[in-house]
Amino acid sequence: MTRTPIRVLVAKPGLDGHDVGAKVVTRALMNAGFEVIYTGLRRSATEIASIARDEDVDVVGLSILSGSHLPLCEKFAGLREEYQITDKLWMVGGNISRQDVAALLTLGVDGVFPVGSPLQSIVDFIHEKTRSA
Repeated sequence: MTRTPIRVLVAKPGLDGHDVGAKVVTRALMNAGFEVIYTGLRRSATEIASIARDEDVDVVGLSILSGSHLPLCEKFAGLREEYQITDKLWMVGGNISRQDVAALLTLGVDGVFPVGSPLQSIVDFIHEKTRSA
């Protein structure tokens, strides 16, 4: 019996126009055997929630370099129940200060990966959290 690949949505919310890091993470996840959907730049929280629901992903990863991770994640957190995606693993990566990690976790983020996080740690986190669920 073969396992269905873990489905990951990588999204760039807000006006942040820098997506090299998101593309690097996307490629690393694909190389690790995940099925990855990359939304492209400048997606709204509503678009991301809708895509996550419609594509029935296992993981939602938000890549945010603009520094506006708290308001963007607050908006997304408010949509998770409405779009029935509260069961999806939620990760945030990018330009995130240590002082904001607790606030993100309080919003419901499952994992925070600041710039410079090893790609293997992201892969391992997803494996650990999705296969044990």
